[in-house]
Parts: sequence; C-alpha cells; structure tokens
Amino acid sequence: MSEVNANEQDKREQTLGELTFEQAQKRLDETVQKLESGGLPLEEATRLYEEGITLAKTCNEALTSAELRISRIRTEHGEQMRFIGEESETYEA
Repeated sequence: MSEVNANEQDKREQTLGELTFEQAQKRLDETVQKLESGGLPLEEATRLYEEGITLAKTCNEALTSAELRISRIRTEHGEQMRFIGEESETYEA
C-alpha cells in the first residue's frame, strides 16, 4: 500500500471512529447490503470490506464501553437496585 493510500485510510478510519453508535451501525448495514448485492469491482468491494471492519470495530467498542458503564453503575448503586427489585416483586404478587 502506498503512503498516500495509507494516509487516506488513516483519515477514513479516524472519521468512521468519530461516528455515534447509531450512525456507525446504520452505515455498517448499508455497507453490508452493498457487498451482499454483488457486482462491485474488486477495488470497491475491498474498500467497502475494509470500511465494514472499521465500522464493526467502532460499534463493538461503543457496546463494550456502554456495558462497562452499566456494570459500574450497577456496582455503585447496587443496594438501591436490590431495593427496587424487591419492590417490584411485591407489586407482582
């Protein structure tokens, strides 16, 4: 890969990495649809595949971050959550 192509790829990855989870997920879905439709030139298909991998990584990182935040919140407020859960059980009876 030439230095120019590497720089373009770095810029593209940086831009893709700045998308929100929802934006990245939508763009990933669109990318997958284009790839699955077939008929793309090899260079375009390769570029889209590469973009899809970057988008999947962005989505995965966002989900992992959210999971860690939720886990931390549950740990910090665990006593309150148990209390809420006990109330819910009482109301269901």
